[in-house]
Amino acid sequence: MLDKNHKPLQASAELDRQISDRHQVFLALGSNVGNRLAMIESACSELSHRGITILRTSSLYETKPKYVEDQPSFFNGACEAETTLSPFQLLDQLKEVEMALGRQKTIENGPRNIDLDILLYDDTTIQEDRLVIPHPRISERDFVLKPLCDLIPHYLSLKRLSMQKYQTQLSALPPSVPPLSPITPLSPSLPPITSLSPTRKTHLMAILNLTPDSFSSDGLQSPSESSDKPPFDPTTLLPKLHSLLAQQISILDLGGQSTRPHATLVPPDTELARILPTVRFIRSKPEFNNLTLSIDTFHSSVAAAAVEAGADIINDVSAGTLDAAMLPTVAKLGCSVVLMHMRGTPQTMTGLTDYSSHGDVVAGVAEELRERVEAAQAAGIRRWRILLDPGIGFAKTQAQNLEILRRLGELREWEGLKGMPWMVGASRKGFIGRITGVEKAEERGWGTAAAVSASVAGGADVVRCHDWVEMGQVVKMADAVWRA
Repeated sequence: MLDKNHKPLQASAELDRQISDRHQVFLALGSNVGNRLAMIESACSELSHRGITILRTSSLYETKPKYVEDQPSFFNGACEAETTLSPFQLLDQLKEVEMALGRQKTIENGPRNIDLDILLYDDTTIQEDRLVIPHPRISERDFVLKPLCDLIPHYLSLKRLSMQKYQTQLSALPPSVPPLSPITPLSPSLPPITSLSPTRKTHLMAILNLTPDSFSSDGLQSPSESSDKPPFDPTTLLPKLHSLLAQQISILDLGGQSTRPHATLVPPDTELARILPTVRFIRSKPEFNNLTLSIDTFHSSVAAAAVEAGADIINDVSAGTLDAAMLPTVAKLGCSVVLMHMRGTPQTMTGLTDYSSHGDVVAGVAEELRERVEAAQAAGIRRWRILLDPGIGFAKTQAQNLEILRRLGELREWEGLKGMPWMVGASRKGFIGRITGVEKAEERGWGTAAAVSASVAGGADVVRCHDWVEMGQVVKMADAVWRA
């Protein structure tokens, strides 16, 4: 058993485990046939239905086949789970899940639509024909060690009669070519983000505010929504949508709630009335089938209705803190989610900028986001479904915004967050206006361009922008410099 720092517990705690009859296990997840992501997520659901409680998952990694090389690449990951089953009962359940999902045995180490293995079972050692625990090939497989290091990098394992941490074992292996990178799916129409690939391209997320009170003066709804004026007509968006396609921008973020400082918040029904007609309109047009839709909301009911209507991603500025049902809802929806760092609410956040208890703003953002990642996983969201956002302009001073942009690389390397993808949204923010002397938000394009370039240099995987055409050019140039 491991303590909260993922280190071996002492004998007294082992006695407690025996009394409770609940066992901590680590399972390997793999697939290289068909829809690999869907197969692994289906396996996780099947395990949960069989009383094997998944506590956390690793990131997923796309890896070259080992041993039998003439086959498709794999998606590999791992999960930490809890069960009352004995090791052999657990093994039987894993085999039953594989069969239920259609696995057919061909050749040893050959293609398989799903592959489930027991890596660790408490700190038990078993040497039987049917089952060996710990798994005998952990130390030679980077596609097993990498996911385990997401979960328990400092766990001490017995190898050659000496205790070695999994992170140490991973570092001793020859480096993979290309380097192993986590993958984060965004939608069926987009290839996943590969956050550790040095040549990955930065995604641009275009902002479309469906509000009358956007800070950037680009809201599309009538300011007098309660008047007799006709409701917003989504067909008026066609020029903007065709512009997205022309610029090869594949992600559109729709917002029906202003979260600028001191904004008056609207109820979910109002937010849905703003968002749903546009989601449904876009999904009714075949030419936009490959457009990935993100919904900027912190209301779980809005998230559920929008995904049901065809949205792909939930972008929550509160990381689940403003609606207790948000994280469980996203887990049930099975979509990807952006967890942004914010303190308080839009009304109170400007007074919550003291990070001295953490040392500085970067440490504060990292530690507080790590807590939200843990909360998301506890709610059932898979790690491979999570993107992070440092929350530029949310509970940050101008100096703190700049510090985050300078030190984004440190956030990417923070223990517990390493390998996770990052989105940065500095577009037209107030601190850009103060530095450049540009009062009108819609005229802050040059300052935004510098912030976007800094974000790419710091390792951002997604940049969220208002000025699609111009920032698309900035991203292409920044990628040519830093992602060649």
